[in-house]
Amino acid sequence: MTSATSDAAQPAPTAVVWDPSLLKYRFSAHHPMAPLRLDLTHRLTDALGLLDAEHVRILQPPVATDEELATVHSPEFIAAVRSASCEDAAVDEAHGLGTEDCPTFPDLHESAARIAGGTRAAAEAVWSGEVTRAVNFSGGMHHAARDRASGFCIYNDCALAIRRLLDLGAERVAYVDVDAHHGDGTQAIFYDDPRVMTISLHETGISLFPGTGFANETGGPDAVGTAVNVALPPRTGDAGFLRAAHAVIPQLLEEFAPDVLITQHGCDSHAADPLADLRLSVDGQRQLAFDLGDWADRFAHGRWLATGGGGYNPLRVVPRAWTHLVGVVTGQPVPLSTPIPEAWREHVRRLGKEDLTGDMSLFEGDDEARIPAVMGEDADVWWRSWEVGYDPADPVDQTIMATRREVFPLHGLDPWFG
Repeated sequence: MTSATSDAAQPAPTAVVWDPSLLKYRFSAHHPMAPLRLDLTHRLTDALGLLDAEHVRILQPPVATDEELATVHSPEFIAAVRSASCEDAAVDEAHGLGTEDCPTFPDLHESAARIAGGTRAAAEAVWSGEVTRAVNFSGGMHHAARDRASGFCIYNDCALAIRRLLDLGAERVAYVDVDAHHGDGTQAIFYDDPRVMTISLHETGISLFPGTGFANETGGPDAVGTAVNVALPPRTGDAGFLRAAHAVIPQLLEEFAPDVLITQHGCDSHAADPLADLRLSVDGQRQLAFDLGDWADRFAHGRWLATGGGGYNPLRVVPRAWTHLVGVVTGQPVPLSTPIPEAWREHVRRLGKEDLTGDMSLFEGDDEARIPAVMGEDADVWWRSWEVGYDPADPVDQTIMATRREVFPLHGLDPWFG
């Protein structure tokens, strides 16, 4: 006898933000923030069938209006971005436009506003209950501040989504950033708002841009304890990063009790990324996605919006890391042993030097060395739990304890035991 499948057994509805127009966010042929990262990620998620499931909705990203952008950015900055969206725009140092990090190009405003609109629309879908989880891997523009572009970021889509959730009625929103770089723009925008907790784990600002994000940055006068920073030493690796995440994030999320969790998954923490030195693996980044999804279920009513972020190895790292993220968000985790579809690998083989942002290292070695064959890296992601003990001689433990000492007592938590 065949029994009908119960509604409870059906996968929860999820959303993936995507449209080819997102590839228009392109500073120059040689800029590290290359749209190829997004194209290859979409192609890999599609090749693995992650976008075909009935419970997965493809969410078209609208271009955010000036009024929507002005909920987190100053009108003067938005006007400056519009003015810079032309071929011969002058350098605008005051707003961070036309710089080496953020060159201008004709589609600057619209392409950046589309990314922001996509994450904002995903937040609306999660809050309304239309979907339980959503991901915009083109998003994660966490360096953009209220009135200044920075670090390859023009409009801060994560901040726009947080503001929209608050306007829709969310009482508390948590934002967790695991990019190699400090989520300084998002932190700054909500630094004095007690309704928003920003948690950033990143390589220390002593050695890496933007030079901020230390343990003593804990929030403004009206929101002390809602900015949390774990400034990790270079070469932290999977075990250290996961140890830090588990020693700080779940304890604070449980205490803060957010209505929604927003996460930023920059994969520039990988050992093969040219711009940072944390030395994680794809396997470790995948585990972080699982952990953050679990914490969304446990502490944020299952409401989870994930974004991409940094990540500048477009062949070996970004497509795998963010395809794993899409798999976790949509409830279709991809085993690490999964072979990468040959059609995707063949597409990569056909790419020319003009497609790879002038980085000649991406052409070094044969195809097997350059182009991954499976979805994992056979890395050891075992990590030592904080409950096992604190090693005062370990630089990672020193960093963890610095954060716990600064922030945990502000939430009634013991910095030694939680």
